[in-house]
Amino acid sequence: MATTLPMDRSGAAPDRDETRRARGFLQALNFFMADMQAGIGPFLGVFLQQRGWQTGPIGTVMTAGGVAGMIMTVPAGAFIDHTERKRWVVVITGICTVLASFLILWSQSGIVVTVSQVATAIAGAAIGPAVTGMTLGIVRQKGFNAQNGRNQAWNHAGNMVGAGLSGYLGWKFGMPAIFYLAAAFGVLAITSVLLIPERAIDHKAARGLEKDEDGDGDGDGDDAADGKAEGFKTLLSNKPMLILAAALACFHLGNGAMLPLYGLAVVGAGKGNAATFTATTVVVAQAVMIVTSLIAMKMAAGRGYWLVMLISFAALPVRGLLAGSFIEHWGVWPVQALDGIGAGLQSVAVPGLVACLLNGTGRVNVGQGAVMTIQGVGASLSPAIGGWLAQLLGYKAAFFILGSFALVSLALWIGFAATLRPACAGARKEAAR
Repeated sequence: MATTLPMDRSGAAPDRDETRRARGFLQALNFFMADMQAGIGPFLGVFLQQRGWQTGPIGTVMTAGGVAGMIMTVPAGAFIDHTERKRWVVVITGICTVLASFLILWSQSGIVVTVSQVATAIAGAAIGPAVTGMTLGIVRQKGFNAQNGRNQAWNHAGNMVGAGLSGYLGWKFGMPAIFYLAAAFGVLAITSVLLIPERAIDHKAARGLEKDEDGDGDGDGDDAADGKAEGFKTLLSNKPMLILAAALACFHLGNGAMLPLYGLAVVGAGKGNAATFTATTVVVAQAVMIVTSLIAMKMAAGRGYWLVMLISFAALPVRGLLAGSFIEHWGVWPVQALDGIGAGLQSVAVPGLVACLLNGTGRVNVGQGAVMTIQGVGASLSPAIGGWLAQLLGYKAAFFILGSFALVSLALWIGFAATLRPACAGARKEAAR
């Protein structure tokens, strides 16, 4: 079967050097984009704690940002499907994220911090689908699993390096230095996306309409494209998608608060420096994620996504048990290694599974946004739930309760295995191409 290259709006296919260059800068974008997705991320909690904030209000402002991002993910996905200016979406949202983070340096009042988190979350809601769409547009469905695995490995490496530098700079120069590092990473991410050749992106393939020649509908890039996207109801009629979204919502309801809350617990107990310990929580998790994202890529090609997701869900209850049992400086190693396993596996499996389930519908990025919205329900509520649980019941009880939410995810994933396994087997065929 002949390999086809994406075509630009004029119908001219990019040469192989352009495609290779696009892949390289796509990976560079993933390396530098972490701060564009989450601002200063887990450092926000300890930054505000140092300035007199309690865990409840900290969790509440994080939840406000999460809710805003959740509301915007589906519209953002629909816009990404529609627009042929995907690179500029990343540029504009990146600029907005950096500016929003600097607002917190200017003022730590409740309204300013809340506005900053809302703006950051809205920008982050658009960046994820934009990068997924560009990846599909550059490598198409048959190359997506492998390229997405590499993207995620580079993204986790960028998170790890950024967190390590943040910890050092925060320890050496104070927490404000972390904001300046985030801005530098944002500039490099914007530069990377602008260096991706525009005509290397096939915008029909980017939304799951990559049919070109033979009309067999197999998503291999050789079918006749009618250019028509299916209605939004295709998302609601896709049972595996609904089960996936529900399982992810429960998982993130417990997972979302774990990282910032563990940092608050250890630092609050006087067992770690705020900047360096928070950096360590991120570095350990991201180092494990680099490895697990590459393992997930191989597992998906060999055994499908079902087992990958099952292992990711199982990691959280164990993590919650360890976090509640060992609020110690050394506890960061097992607790955050489990975070790396769960998140690293999902970073590859979720986009790959959604792209496969919605291939040919023209709604791939809307689907990505919809899944992000549903899991965002859990992730946005988690900091508030975790923060108030910690304030009312203590950190240990909070970690035990948060970890138990993933038991529902496991029940759904195992209980509906008869429905999910065939869908994941179809994904395996695409991943193995």
